[in-house]
Amino acid sequence: MIPIVPLEDACVRLEPYAAGLEEEVRAALNVDPDSWAVMVGTAHGEHFDRFWTSALRDMQAGTKVAYAVRRLSDGVVVGTSSLYEIRPEHRRCEIGATFYRPDARGGVVNPACKRLMLEHAFASGIVRVEILTDAINARSRAAITKLGARFEGVLGNHKITWTGRVRDTALYAVLDRDWPDVRSRLDARLTASA
Repeated sequence: MIPIVPLEDACVRLEPYAAGLEEEVRAALNVDPDSWAVMVGTAHGEHFDRFWTSALRDMQAGTKVAYAVRRLSDGVVVGTSSLYEIRPEHRRCEIGATFYRPDARGGVVNPACKRLMLEHAFASGIVRVEILTDAINARSRAAITKLGARFEGVLGNHKITWTGRVRDTALYAVLDRDWPDVRSRLDARLTASA
Protein backbone atom coordinates (compact mmCIF):
# COMPACT_ATOMS: atom_id res chain seq x y z
CA MET A 1 0.00 0.00 0.00
CA ILE A 2 2.88 2.38 0.76
CA PRO A 3 5.40 2.29 -2.09
CA ILE A 4 9.00 1.54 -1.10
CA VAL A 5 10.76 4.47 -2.76
CA PRO A 6 13.45 6.97 -1.74
CA LEU A 7 12.22 10.30 -0.37
CA GLU A 8 14.26 13.51 -0.50
CA ASP A 9 14.12 17.19 0.33
CA ALA A 10 16.79 19.86 0.71
CA CYS A 11 18.05 18.41 4.02
CA VAL A 12 17.80 14.63 3.92
CA ARG A 13 17.44 11.65 1.64
CA LEU A 14 15.51 8.69 3.02
CA GLU A 15 16.82 5.53 1.38
CA PRO A 16 14.86 2.30 1.78
CA TYR A 17 16.96 -0.44 3.36
CA ALA A 18 18.91 -2.46 0.83
CA ALA A 19 22.07 -4.57 0.98
CA GLY A 20 24.41 -1.74 -0.03
CA LEU A 21 23.32 0.37 2.96
CA GLU A 22 23.85 -2.18 5.69
CA GLU A 23 27.28 -1.03 6.92
CA GLU A 24 26.41 2.68 6.81
CA VAL A 25 23.30 2.04 8.88
CA ARG A 26 25.25 -0.17 11.29
CA ALA A 27 27.78 2.63 11.83
CA ALA A 28 25.06 5.22 12.41
CA LEU A 29 23.26 3.07 14.99
CA ASN A 30 26.27 1.71 16.83
CA VAL A 31 26.63 4.83 18.97
CA ASP A 32 25.24 6.21 22.21
CA PRO A 33 24.32 2.93 23.93
CA ASP A 34 22.55 4.77 26.77
CA SER A 35 19.94 6.13 24.34
CA TRP A 36 18.94 2.59 23.37
CA ALA A 37 17.85 1.89 26.96
CA VAL A 38 14.40 3.47 26.42
CA MET A 39 13.78 1.72 23.11
CA VAL A 40 11.60 -1.37 22.71
CA GLY A 41 14.33 -3.01 20.63
CA THR A 42 17.96 -2.25 19.98
CA ALA A 43 20.26 -2.25 16.97
CA HIS A 44 23.37 -1.44 18.95
CA GLY A 45 26.43 -3.68 18.70
CA GLU A 46 25.69 -7.39 18.50
CA HIS A 47 21.95 -6.72 18.08
CA PHE A 48 22.29 -5.05 14.68
CA ASP A 49 22.18 -8.15 12.47
CA ARG A 50 18.87 -9.34 13.93
CA PHE A 51 17.46 -5.78 13.65
CA TRP A 52 18.53 -5.53 9.99
CA THR A 53 17.20 -8.97 9.03
CA SER A 54 13.87 -8.29 10.74
CA ALA A 55 13.46 -4.95 8.95
CA LEU A 56 14.12 -6.51 5.53
CA ARG A 57 11.66 -9.33 6.29
CA ASP A 58 8.96 -6.83 7.32
CA MET A 59 9.60 -4.77 4.19
CA GLN A 60 9.17 -7.85 2.02
CA ALA A 61 5.90 -8.61 3.85
CA GLY A 62 4.65 -5.07 3.13
CA THR A 63 4.26 -4.10 6.79
CA LYS A 64 7.24 -1.75 6.99
CA VAL A 65 9.29 0.74 5.00
CA ALA A 66 12.60 1.18 6.84
CA TYR A 67 14.78 4.11 5.82
CA ALA A 68 18.42 4.99 6.20
CA VAL A 69 18.54 8.74 6.88
CA ARG A 70 21.25 10.43 4.83
CA ARG A 71 22.09 14.02 5.79
CA LEU A 72 22.64 15.85 2.50
CA SER A 73 24.98 18.51 3.90
CA ASP A 74 27.75 15.92 4.28
CA GLY A 75 26.34 12.75 2.66
CA VAL A 76 26.53 10.76 5.91
CA VAL A 77 23.91 8.24 7.06
CA VAL A 78 22.99 9.63 10.49
CA GLY A 79 20.22 7.28 11.56
CA THR A 80 17.03 5.47 10.71
CA SER A 81 13.28 5.90 10.77
CA SER A 82 10.40 3.81 9.48
CA LEU A 83 6.82 3.67 8.39
CA TYR A 84 5.67 0.43 9.98
CA GLU A 85 2.72 -1.48 11.40
CA ILE A 86 1.23 -0.71 7.97
CA ARG A 87 -2.39 -1.88 8.02
CA PRO A 88 -4.04 -1.38 4.61
CA GLU A 89 -7.38 -2.68 5.87
CA HIS A 90 -7.53 0.25 8.32
CA ARG A 91 -5.49 2.70 6.20
CA ARG A 92 -3.19 3.34 9.15
CA CYS A 93 0.48 3.04 10.01
CA GLU A 94 3.02 4.18 12.55
CA ILE A 95 6.10 6.33 12.19
CA GLY A 96 8.89 5.27 14.48
CA ALA A 97 11.83 2.96 15.06
CA THR A 98 13.69 6.27 14.88
CA PHE A 99 17.25 6.68 16.05
CA TYR A 100 19.73 9.42 15.13
CA ARG A 101 23.37 9.88 16.00
CA PRO A 102 23.79 12.57 18.68
CA ASP A 103 25.14 15.11 16.15
CA ALA A 104 21.90 14.80 14.12
CA ARG A 105 19.52 15.41 17.02
CA GLY A 106 17.78 18.68 17.74
CA GLY A 107 18.19 20.20 14.27
CA VAL A 108 16.43 19.83 10.93
CA VAL A 109 16.96 16.10 10.40
CA ASN A 110 13.96 14.86 12.39
CA PRO A 111 11.38 17.39 11.16
CA ALA A 112 12.61 16.92 7.57
CA CYS A 113 12.27 13.13 7.88
CA LYS A 114 8.84 13.29 9.46
CA ARG A 115 7.65 15.78 6.82
CA LEU A 116 8.72 13.42 4.02
CA MET A 117 7.29 10.29 5.63
CA LEU A 118 3.97 11.88 6.59
CA GLU A 119 3.54 13.26 3.07
CA HIS A 120 4.34 9.86 1.59
CA ALA A 121 1.92 8.06 3.92
CA PHE A 122 -1.01 10.40 3.31
CA ALA A 123 -0.36 10.52 -0.45
CA SER A 124 -0.52 6.70 -0.37
CA GLY A 125 -4.04 6.72 1.10
CA ILE A 126 -3.28 6.46 4.82
CA VAL A 127 -5.81 8.26 7.03
CA ARG A 128 -4.09 7.84 10.42
CA VAL A 129 -0.40 7.90 11.32
CA GLU A 130 0.48 7.01 14.89
CA ILE A 131 3.67 8.00 16.68
CA LEU A 132 4.41 6.07 19.87
CA THR A 133 7.17 6.60 22.38
CA ASP A 134 8.13 5.52 25.86
CA ALA A 135 6.18 7.67 28.30
CA ILE A 136 9.42 8.42 30.20
CA ASN A 137 11.22 9.67 27.08
CA ALA A 138 10.77 13.42 27.55
CA ARG A 139 13.02 14.37 24.62
CA SER A 140 11.05 12.21 22.20
CA ARG A 141 7.69 13.39 23.52
CA ALA A 142 8.72 17.03 23.12
CA ALA A 143 9.85 16.39 19.54
CA ILE A 144 6.57 14.65 18.67
CA THR A 145 4.53 17.48 20.18
CA LYS A 146 6.61 20.02 18.26
CA LEU A 147 5.78 18.17 15.03
CA GLY A 148 2.12 18.93 15.68
CA ALA A 149 0.91 15.40 16.44
CA ARG A 150 -2.13 15.09 18.68
CA PHE A 151 -1.55 13.48 22.11
CA GLU A 152 -4.12 10.74 22.64
CA GLY A 153 -3.06 9.30 25.99
CA VAL A 154 -0.78 6.84 27.75
CA LEU A 155 -1.16 3.10 27.28
CA GLY A 156 -0.19 1.50 30.57
CA ASN A 157 2.07 -1.59 30.57
CA HIS A 158 1.93 -1.50 26.79
CA LYS A 159 5.27 -3.02 25.78
CA ILE A 160 8.27 -4.82 27.20
CA THR A 161 11.58 -3.22 26.26
CA TRP A 162 14.60 -5.21 25.11
CA THR A 163 16.01 -4.76 28.63
CA GLY A 164 12.90 -6.38 30.16
CA ARG A 165 11.37 -3.18 31.57
CA VAL A 166 7.57 -2.94 31.37
CA ARG A 167 6.91 0.29 29.54
CA ASP A 168 4.03 2.74 29.40
CA THR A 169 3.60 4.15 25.89
CA ALA A 170 2.62 7.71 25.03
CA LEU A 171 0.37 7.66 21.95
CA TYR A 172 0.22 10.50 19.43
CA ALA A 173 -1.41 10.65 16.01
CA VAL A 174 -1.69 12.77 12.90
CA LEU A 175 -4.96 12.25 11.02
CA ASP A 176 -5.47 13.00 7.36
CA ARG A 177 -7.67 15.97 8.32
CA ASP A 178 -4.86 17.31 10.55
CA TRP A 179 -2.19 16.92 7.89
CA PRO A 180 -2.60 20.31 6.12
CA ASP A 181 -2.00 22.20 9.40
CA VAL A 182 0.80 19.88 10.51
CA ARG A 183 2.43 20.18 7.07
CA SER A 184 2.26 23.98 7.24
CA ARG A 185 3.90 23.98 10.67
CA LEU A 186 6.65 21.66 9.51
CA ASP A 187 7.23 23.70 6.34
CA ALA A 188 7.54 26.88 8.42
CA ARG A 189 10.07 25.21 10.73
CA LEU A 190 12.13 23.90 7.85
CA THR A 191 12.06 27.26 6.05
CA ALA A 192 13.19 29.05 9.22
CA SER A 193 16.07 26.56 9.57
CA ALA A 194 17.25 26.94 5.99
